[in-house]
Amino acid sequence: MDGMTEQVTPDVDGLSFEQARDELIQVVAELEQGAPTLEQSLALWERGEALAARCEDWLLGAKRRLDAARADGEPGAGD
Repeated sequence: MDGMTEQVTPDVDGLSFEQARDELIQVVAELEQGAPTLEQSLALWERGEALAARCEDWLLGAKRRLDAARADGEPGAGD
C-alpha cells in the first residue's frame, strides 16, 4: 500500500491474520525506507505494533484451538 501514512487506517480488530500480516510487512518496509517526518514514523510504528498484536492474538487463538482439538482426541477424553 503506497502512501500508507497518508490514508486513514482501519481498526485492526476486524482484520484477518493474513490481512494484518500483509499490512505489517508493508509497514516494516516503509519504516526501513524511512518516513519523511518523525510524526509519520511514529504513526507507522504504532500501526505496526497494533498489527503485530493482532497477528499474535490470531496465533494464540489458533494454538488454543489446536490444543483443545488434541485434548478432545486423546483416549479417555470426554469420559
